[in-house]
Amino acid sequence: MKRLLLALIAVLAVALVGCSAAPAPSTAATSPTIGLSYIPNVQFSPFYAAMADGSYTKAGVTPTLRHHGTSEGLFTALTTGGEQFVVAGGDEVLQARSQGMNLVTVAAYYHDYPVQVIVANGSPITTLADLKGHTIGLPGKYGESWFALLVALKSAGLTEADVTIKEIGYTQVAALSTGKVDAIVGFSNNDAVQFGLAGTPIRSIPIATGTVPLVSASLVTTADYAAAHPDVVKAVVAGTLAGVSSVVADQNHALAVSASYVPDLGTPAGAKAAQATLAATVPLWTINGAVSGKLDAAQWAAMADFMAQQGLTPTRQDPNLAMSNAFN
Repeated sequence: MKRLLLALIAVLAVALVGCSAAPAPSTAATSPTIGLSYIPNVQFSPFYAAMADGSYTKAGVTPTLRHHGTSEGLFTALTTGGEQFVVAGGDEVLQARSQGMNLVTVAAYYHDYPVQVIVANGSPITTLADLKGHTIGLPGKYGESWFALLVALKSAGLTEADVTIKEIGYTQVAALSTGKVDAIVGFSNNDAVQFGLAGTPIRSIPIATGTVPLVSASLVTTADYAAAHPDVVKAVVAGTLAGVSSVVADQNHALAVSASYVPDLGTPAGAKAAQATLAATVPLWTINGAVSGKLDAAQWAAMADFMAQQGLTPTRQDPNLAMSNAFN
């Protein structure tokens, strides 16, 4: 009997050692860093709201929000492990994949492409075709503004040789207002808002008559991270979408929680600008009035075609590897 008891104790001890040696959930895995490009802005208010409302915690993660420096590469921290998620355009993801970065988009953020051609209200340019012979200003031949201009030229049946393209940095508003350029490529929830706040009448021209073959702001991670931590990815997507829903439902709440992140929101001018920017951004977060993180596979396929045709990627990138709806 004594031998049996000792044997049972030994077995129990081994079992307890085995239990104590079982790997615990990784704190690092459930505490990812989400990269928000450049300066704090109410355009990122869904992330601020998700943090303030506890939406991420309810989903099972405790992320850190990190704004990039102005000279930092969009995907640098993501590919080196400093971040696990970043907000970036789907078109930028395809271009990065063509350069060897194994990225995957896991949720939609904006459902419409917010870039447009903007002209002064009295400009003779009323259609994209009217751009022929005129000077167009944009930050540079990179990123979403550049991609959008190529879409606009193709939509109008024009080529780069038909217009004068001037790289002006992020001075589009000043450049158009002073007549330095005849048109700019700008964002509906940024540049167009700035003109409105300044009381400068403008006209915005869509870059395509139908569906734009580009995908704008999305939630992105690496394929390796998504494969290793699918539950964390799902939790981050769920928390982010809860934040989007919160902002769409209550813009005043969005402004209130953004005040902890956006330095000038406490000033009258800053509050006015933030309110106008938020109002212009809310429609981008919904599709048919509903909040959704689903990605449009057909739009991604069209984008892959367009970017390859325009030489923005050296070969056509497989959209099925660049996006996934498995996490929302």
